[in-house]
Amino acid sequence: MPTANLNRESTLVSTGKDCIVVINAVTGLPGGCTLDVSGLPSDIKVLEAGHIIVKTTATGVYKPLGLTGTPLAYDSKDGGDEWVGVLKTSIPVSDPRAAIVTSGQINAAASPYPVTETIKAGLPLIQFLY
Repeated sequence: MPTANLNRESTLVSTGKDCIVVINAVTGLPGGCTLDVSGLPSDIKVLEAGHIIVKTTATGVYKPLGLTGTPLAYDSKDGGDEWVGVLKTSIPVSDPRAAIVTSGQINAAASPYPVTETIKAGLPLIQFLY
C-alpha cells in the first residue's frame, strides 16, 4: 500500500496549467488518496493536473494511468483496473498525495496527454471539453 510522509517541507508544484485544466470539480474522492507512482517513467518528477487516475480492483490501490510511447501518451488501462477520475492539481512524484475529481468538467486541450474516447467512455461523470 502506498504511503506518504505527512511531516514534510512545503514546496510549490505547478505546471502553469493547474488553474485551467479543471474547469468545474463537482465531486471528488473524499479525503483524496496517496497514489502508487511506481509504474511511471523514472524521468517524470511531477504528475500534472489532469492526469487520469485508476484503481486496482483487487488491492484498492490508486495510481496514475500508465504512459507509453514517444511522445508520451496514455497507455491502455489494465484489465484489473477501474476508472476513478482526474488529478485535480499537479503533485510531485516524491509526495504523491492527490485530490481526485470524480465528476465535473475538464479542459481536455490542457490535459497533460491526449484524452482518448476510451477514457471519456470510462469516466461518464466527467465532461471533457474542447
